[in-house]
Amino acid sequence: PKSKGNQYFVTCEKGARAAAKDLGVELLFDGPTNSDPAKQNEIVENWISLGVDVIAAACENKDGLSTALRSAQEKGIKVVTYDADAQPDARSFFVNQATEKGIGDALLDNAAQLIGNEGEFAIITANLTAANQNAWIEAIKARQAEKYPNLKLVDIKPCDDLKDKAQQETTNLLSAHPNLKAVISVCSPGVPGAAEAVKQAGKTGAVKVVGLGLPSENKAYVKEGVTQAVILWKVEDLGYLTIQAGAALAQGTLKPGDSEFDAGKLGKMKIEGDNILLGTPFAFTKENIDQFDF
Repeated sequence: PKSKGNQYFVTCEKGARAAAKDLGVELLFDGPTNSDPAKQNEIVENWISLGVDVIAAACENKDGLSTALRSAQEKGIKVVTYDADAQPDARSFFVNQATEKGIGDALLDNAAQLIGNEGEFAIITANLTAANQNAWIEAIKARQAEKYPNLKLVDIKPCDDLKDKAQQETTNLLSAHPNLKAVISVCSPGVPGAAEAVKQAGKTGAVKVVGLGLPSENKAYVKEGVTQAVILWKVEDLGYLTIQAGAALAQGTLKPGDSEFDAGKLGKMKIEGDNILLGTPFAFTKENIDQFDF
């Protein structure tokens, strides 16, 4: 994991342990106590000296960890990445929780449905240079052009990954655009930040809030009806799929060029190129959010 104490990776570990049990394999789960990329390298180097069969890594520093993972491959250790990828030559497969298009489509489809497929919406992002978030925003724009001619994107505001700044930016958006119908956040602190602004402005229900984030950070707003949907993926399934992929790679039942593989209780999973796809993102709503603890 990128870090051990993070609730997201605690949930990943739960799925990973379930897969290890199903497969009868030994799982070593270790990561930095905070998101320290150098510590990830140390752990990988230790595992190389132990002579493990497979390493699965969520890369905090893509370039830095790739060097250590290449060393592992040179020693005959199989490598997969999950959650955050390495350089393609440093692993065999990336277990991809969601494609850029999948994320963009899920965010806009949920927002559009909530506002009757028409009206103004705005986007909160972490910063205007975040490559992954810019890719999701491009996917949102493409979906809007293709499917929702009556939706209008009025502004994109950065919040520097800070909840308080997201709240301030959303407050400004509500003032500048009195007909705003929805706010979509593509960074996790932006979701509760936007929700707090909508709540304080007395616009609960009138302005819909949708975004990418953890259910636990948004549960109160979802239950109050301020935030309508939190989009993510089933994190436990991501951990489960990663161990299934690593084991299949080590056993030779998963090979480069395959278009699908059997992932135990998850069934047949699709592979596009060297990406194993967990599937479409999941919407956490008032009806189901209590079932999840991350």
